[in-house]
Amino acid sequence: MPGYVEGFLLAVPQKRLVDYRRIARKAGKVWMEHGALEYVECVADDLQPGQVVSFGKAVQLKRGEVALFSYIGYRSRAHRDRVNKKVMADPRIAAMGPDKMPFDPQRMMWGGFKTIVSL
Repeated sequence: MPGYVEGFLLAVPQKRLVDYRRIARKAGKVWMEHGALEYVECVADDLQPGQVVSFGKAVQLKRGEVALFSYIGYRSRAHRDRVNKKVMADPRIAAMGPDKMPFDPQRMMWGGFKTIVSL
């Protein structure tokens, strides 16, 4: 099991979900080739509205959009940093510039997390 994960939350227009999946598959292969332990993309199926915050509110989900939660697993934060350095230098990722993404990158959030329980 990964000892460190990098998680992502974003909104994708429903009509662009096929495009997103195509890009995610390519990106996942690159991450795995450069040493990630796992690469997972999940589309929301049952979002519960929170009184203060929710997945939908966090990404400013609009009509016709779906929320996605993704994560990449690593051995450690240092391992993540090494893998990401290689991934960002990979020409296949450079070709996927932010202007080519099927979502608004400004509404995407991400962060690194140390695993504290894994069953």
